[in-house]
Amino acid sequence: MCGLAGLLNLDGTPADASVVEAMRDALAHRGPDGVGLHLDGPVGLGHRRLSIIDLRTIASQPMHSPDGRWTIAYNGELYNFRELRRELEHEGWSFRTRSDTEVLLAGAVIWGVSTLARRMDGMAAFALWDKQEQRLFLVRDRFGVKPLYLWRTAGRLAFASEIKAFMAHPDFRVRVNQAALREYFTFQNVFRLHTLFEDVEHLPPATILIVDREGERRETYWDYEFSRPRDIDEREAVEEIERLMGAAVERQLVADVPVGAYLSGGMDSGTLVALASPHVPRMQTFTAGFEMSRVDGLEAHFDERRAAELMAYSYKTEHYEQVINAGDIRWSLPRVVWHLEDLRLGMSYPNYYIARLASKFVKVCLSGAGGDELFGGYPWRYYRVFRSLNRDDYLKSYYGFWQRLTSADERRTMFGASADDEAEMFDVFSSVYGQAGDIPFETPEDHISASLYFECRTFLPGLLTVGDRLAMASGLEERFPFLDNELVDFAMRLPARHKLADLEHMLGIDEDAVNKKLLAQDAFSGGKSCLRQAMAHVLPPEIMDRRKQGFSSPEASWYRGENAEYVRDMLLGPDLMSSAFIDRTFIRARVEEHMSRRRNHRLLIWSLLSFEQWCRIFLGGDRPHPDGARP
Repeated sequence: MCGLAGLLNLDGTPADASVVEAMRDALAHRGPDGVGLHLDGPVGLGHRRLSIIDLRTIASQPMHSPDGRWTIAYNGELYNFRELRRELEHEGWSFRTRSDTEVLLAGAVIWGVSTLARRMDGMAAFALWDKQEQRLFLVRDRFGVKPLYLWRTAGRLAFASEIKAFMAHPDFRVRVNQAALREYFTFQNVFRLHTLFEDVEHLPPATILIVDREGERRETYWDYEFSRPRDIDEREAVEEIERLMGAAVERQLVADVPVGAYLSGGMDSGTLVALASPHVPRMQTFTAGFEMSRVDGLEAHFDERRAAELMAYSYKTEHYEQVINAGDIRWSLPRVVWHLEDLRLGMSYPNYYIARLASKFVKVCLSGAGGDELFGGYPWRYYRVFRSLNRDDYLKSYYGFWQRLTSADERRTMFGASADDEAEMFDVFSSVYGQAGDIPFETPEDHISASLYFECRTFLPGLLTVGDRLAMASGLEERFPFLDNELVDFAMRLPARHKLADLEHMLGIDEDAVNKKLLAQDAFSGGKSCLRQAMAHVLPPEIMDRRKQGFSSPEASWYRGENAEYVRDMLLGPDLMSSAFIDRTFIRARVEEHMSRRRNHRLLIWSLLSFEQWCRIFLGGDRPHPDGARP
């Protein structure tokens, strides 16, 4: 796990070593264990290393082929590198290291980049330079676990693991991409390739970008495919999930450093700990909880420490907890936004704290992200589209659900948006389905498949963005066993009836009753049913029977209570930097609605706070103090 940064001057002028070094060193937090630089005419590759596999310095990067033609800079972990290594040795490659980096390099040389990309099982983003052909390959893993951003100017392509590397370039200027801003404040996510930084985009998952004298071209080598479920009975499905989960966890325990796990009170993280603990003596686990003395309503149940402690006791882990209180957001938000850069999803500062805690004990931590999106963990979401049995009605219904922050009318006030904003945002939403295959949109099962595809293409990348940035802020590598190639391939073709055991019951629930319960989580059960059955013999009954809830902090209560002054200082004060982009009257009205309990705007307030902090840092130059320092 590392950080990479580089430049390619398209006009052939030599890359500036001092600029590449500055870009590379802006990512020092991603790789405190080593540093490397390679210059070859128009290309410069910089690398920061976090040592996980093959701790010997011979595996340092950028790494060169024996003949000097090929050079690679790589960020990630390749879980099937031992199997690929054996094949490459059989084909004549003589390895000098035990690293997965050299396996990638050898695979690219012998098989070609496209074949290598299809055979990778792991998380990877890498730059590969072919000196002979003067050709650059930029590659991301199939799920987009590891980031790779692009910045283009006249005659230049820059690339890096994080956007802050571009800020070290003397020609880079921070400007707000207002189209991305409206998209973010619609979905609390960004579905297109652009970012809040004008002229900066990310390379899509499962994509190879090739740049040479002939220009640029892209190749997409994989996509999710939920449209062709296989014919399999429930018992066989349960047995196969059990086998695949065990294999996935065992594969992702490969490391030459200590491996731990996040442990909430839920089934996904519990599954990973249950399957990993036999292989890791005295496994270390980590939980974030909340100080709840002044929290009321539904949020009073958000603290999961007790369930996590039960799991830790059951599997005899060495367990650590971080208790977060209302005041922790004030200290952490500048650091969270500085590291996150590319704003995504909801309250993420607990992720920052738990990664910071785990990094004091381990270098690698298992995370349960992906289980819900692959196995149908949110049945109350899918209910909303069951009654619309054609594509147009389905898209309108699901679009309404995923407008998490604002409606078109609100955006007209918020941004002075034009009347066609609604059509633009709907097109952004529906374009996600452009590669969804041949889903017929005729049955509830079709709609579940379409919903899972959408969440894997949008919500899951948001989770992975947050996970990567806030873990790497503390030099911690997160791994995601649910994103194992074989397991994902099987989950995609698992029929919906095996993911949602009470599908028929859900179809019969009275719609008016559901609407009265808002999200109506209590109205549904049975999500991830086959996964539950597969794990029933390893998880305590108390965990199996718990109601599904996300990892959320009690912000609605805290914004009205202990953090009310902080919210008003940030969003209603005279020095509001984000007012250059968002109407002050809109912000004031939403804050006051929340404070008076007329509406719960906790998600919107988080995003307003985050964007205000983003403006102060990236436009105003108010960089946060180093972690551990006092402001």
